Amino acid sequence: MEYPIAKKKATVLSAHGDERVDEYYWMNDRNNPEVIEYLEAENAYRKKMMEPLKSFQEKLYQEIIGRIKKTDMSVPYFSNGYFYYTRFEEGAEYALYCRKKDSLDAPEMMLLNVPEMAKGYPYYSIGGLSVSPDNLTMAFSVDTVSRRQYSIYFKMLSTGEMVPTFIPNTTGSVVWANDNQTIFYTTKNESLRAFKVFRHTVGSDPSNDVCVWEEKDETFNTFVFKSKSKKYLVIGSASTVSNEYRFVEADRPSGDFQLFQPRERDLEYTLDHYGAEFYINTNLNARNFRLMKTAESRTDKSNWEEVIPHREDVLLEGLEIFKDWLVLSERKEGVTRLRIMKRSGGDHYIDFGETVYMAYTGVNREADSDVLRLGYASLTTPNSVFDYQMETRHLTLLKQEEVVGGVFDPRLYQAERAYATAPDGAKVPVSLVYRKSKFQKNGSAPLLLYGYGSYGQSMDPYFSSARLSLLDRGFVFAIAHIRGGQELGRRWYEDGKLLKKKNTFTDFIACAEYLVAQNYSAPDHLFAMGGSAGGLLVGTVMNMRPDLWKAVVAQVPFVDVVTTMMDESIPLTTGEFDEWGDPKQKPFYDYMKSYSPYDNVEAKAYPAMLATTGLHDSQVQYWEPAKWVAKLRELKTNQAQLLMYCNMSTGHGGASGRWERYKEIAMEYAFLLDQAGLSEKEG
Repeated sequence: MEYPIAKKKATVLSAHGDERVDEYYWMNDRNNPEVIEYLEAENAYRKKMMEPLKSFQEKLYQEIIGRIKKTDMSVPYFSNGYFYYTRFEEGAEYALYCRKKDSLDAPEMMLLNVPEMAKGYPYYSIGGLSVSPDNLTMAFSVDTVSRRQYSIYFKMLSTGEMVPTFIPNTTGSVVWANDNQTIFYTTKNESLRAFKVFRHTVGSDPSNDVCVWEEKDETFNTFVFKSKSKKYLVIGSASTVSNEYRFVEADRPSGDFQLFQPRERDLEYTLDHYGAEFYINTNLNARNFRLMKTAESRTDKSNWEEVIPHREDVLLEGLEIFKDWLVLSERKEGVTRLRIMKRSGGDHYIDFGETVYMAYTGVNREADSDVLRLGYASLTTPNSVFDYQMETRHLTLLKQEEVVGGVFDPRLYQAERAYATAPDGAKVPVSLVYRKSKFQKNGSAPLLLYGYGSYGQSMDPYFSSARLSLLDRGFVFAIAHIRGGQELGRRWYEDGKLLKKKNTFTDFIACAEYLVAQNYSAPDHLFAMGGSAGGLLVGTVMNMRPDLWKAVVAQVPFVDVVTTMMDESIPLTTGEFDEWGDPKQKPFYDYMKSYSPYDNVEAKAYPAMLATTGLHDSQVQYWEPAKWVAKLRELKTNQAQLLMYCNMSTGHGGASGRWERYKEIAMEYAFLLDQAGLSEKEG
């Protein structure tokens, strides 16, 4: 079967006296039948090329889901007199949302039967669920398109009846005032930017809702939440480098919101409230952030008092407030540690017994508690939920993700932390895991290097039961903790954005070269994978060093950087100028053009590649990978496999169902294992 050849219709894009000719710009229209025809042709081609792997892909899928408990339940959390949890019945794609009053021995109350609700929808996602303070009314949100545009619905929990009215085009988040009748929610504009906060009375016509805040700056998004104390409703506005908040008492939802601290460029802060004080995590004179507090009546920054000072080697990532405790999430040397501080004095860190792991605070709704709910995992430890008794320092395991089948033994696997040297001398952490019996450090092992490196998002060493299908067949899995993330503090992020963005790519290449030099793998069986901004990463390094990779998997890749950032009608664009730069300014235009994967495709040999996308993707539009693949087909000089999969029913996050999403993982794994010579082909 011949691969699809996309039509070429030249469009000249001009800026700063520079002209770019885009032969595939016409694909930027999901309502064009020719576009749908091309995407379906690519899907048909991928299906045909992977036909010999059909049974192997199904085997991988069954293997992956075979490790997952079919009937499962989340660990219940307590909130306002009820235990809340979700549970899956065997074979169900979606969860049941439930609660029990006062005790886990109480009768179960079904809040949402999502398997029933989702019938007839190719995509169905619950965005948020929020119960009124009197526990009688529930608000929840639903997205059936996969564009992250949620409709809010209301259910009377005493009768089970639905309120006739609903609210469309929201972010999905619902915040209740203390009167049990008023909610606040955020809507999106045409570019899907969250820009207005509305006040709504349950049962009333949404067309009469009152807009209490409009964020007019297109580089900011807005949102609303309730303080931990439940005393205040807070409206936030956030850009990449600045924050601003307004607050009003939750007992007075019709009151005017009071400005907390006016926005200033490069002043970032988050806040919460308990007792008579606001707590502020801020970068005010503190690159890695510090903790401050202030009285309710004096909220501007001149009144902030320091609680935790700035530290050059520790990034203060978050705060959880309790009546007698403060719990700080602190990242040091790439690892998040949980610091427990008693208000009356003294502090300590939770000891998990491993040196490289991920730990995070869980759902902690009740402030008057000595127990912290937290999550934990590592490359060899399945996702775990603990309760930590802060006074006695006792850690109780409530649940660990069960790897079904009795074949998983963490002692069979080895996790390591190594450091590669970037071209400018920076030491870049690399986390690795492999099955001991399948690995020899002689350069013969296939190795999958994963990376992201944007938005200050740190890539933690997470556990994946699906990944065992690679490890058990001899793959090494590695995470490159490259600049653009915050693994090594705020400077690590700042050195991988704007006009320093190329450090992200050269860090990743340095990690790959280090792994080859140390005989973990070799270029003829070295693989790269990344999604979204991580798709930009692998697309760029594929252009820079095509000789270094056997194959690449680019998931929903952001690859047409210049064109996207020049188009302010596209979702996310205006809010990202402080991440990538504003190409209306020539220095940023020139710089991003110099690395944008789509703009730098050349006539040369490229590694094999599988690109994935979703027709309704709201974060990275489907046409970016579609155009990229078309251009690669046109220019690449070798016969390495080039495939694209477009899910015609979903968006950025892929399939919504519990099991359906693993079909795409099985497809990616089948591709990787086949390229590594480890597949089981038909015929």
